[in-house]
Amino acid sequence: MPTILALIDGSVYSHSVCDHAAWAASRTGAAVELMHVLGRRSVSAAAPDFSSHLDAESRDRLLAELAAHDEEAGKLAQRRARAILDAAKARLDADGIAEVITRLRQGDLVEALVEMEGTTNLVVVGKRGEAADFARLHLGSNLERIARTSRHPVLVASRAFKPIESVVIAFDGGPSAIKAVAHIAEGSLLRGLSLRLLMVGSPSAQAGAKLDESLARLRAAGYQAAAGVLPGQPDEVIADVVRQGGADLLVMGAYGHSRIRTLIIGSTTTEMIRSCMIPVLLYR
Repeated sequence: MPTILALIDGSVYSHSVCDHAAWAASRTGAAVELMHVLGRRSVSAAAPDFSSHLDAESRDRLLAELAAHDEEAGKLAQRRARAILDAAKARLDADGIAEVITRLRQGDLVEALVEMEGTTNLVVVGKRGEAADFARLHLGSNLERIARTSRHPVLVASRAFKPIESVVIAFDGGPSAIKAVAHIAEGSLLRGLSLRLLMVGSPSAQAGAKLDESLARLRAAGYQAAAGVLPGQPDEVIADVVRQGGADLLVMGAYGHSRIRTLIIGSTTTEMIRSCMIPVLLYR
């Protein structure tokens, strides 16, 4: 059975991640696995360098108190994590999602993600995490690592979920864009929605031919699709299209050609994820 892996951390984006996962599950019939990962606590195996003013008895007593405090903090973190997962599951249950699984892991988020790769078809994650600097619009520290690692599409949730009816596919003729079109054509996630293939700049004859081929593929699969080429810089043009209400969802290749080149590594996709008020679906 197809599975959607929704990564939640208790941040303000957690509700949106749940709502986007519910939307995807309702369109694909997939189960949803909610995963919360507790980071490894940094505990030194070496004894602390206490002041020489502490005698052996005082040092041992302090070490015991620190160990007890550490144990209690771990228990509190576990209870908080379970509460986050339970609340997320209740939200998905209310949305009518039949199969919802909760998973609590401790360790590295990406390592946990890799372990789940074999059963996952889509990863849903918030644009920013619990520790993000919202004032400076920083992206979540784990987003780049997730997008680099996942072999499956990554849906980056916007701050709040809104109904999705129109989709813009940023198309540059590169492998990731071609893969995105193929995945969309063969799947049900975007079926019934209005699709627009958008190429920005001055495409070569070869890129133009790939645009035509991709449009034909989507139409042959029964999609209501259109294609167009606009002049200008990709990041500016795509941002303008989104701001003008031309899309409810932006699809981008994580790796490609020209100025839409690399996820996070390059400036265009980074800027799109950072500034767009709509969800972004990434393919690599």
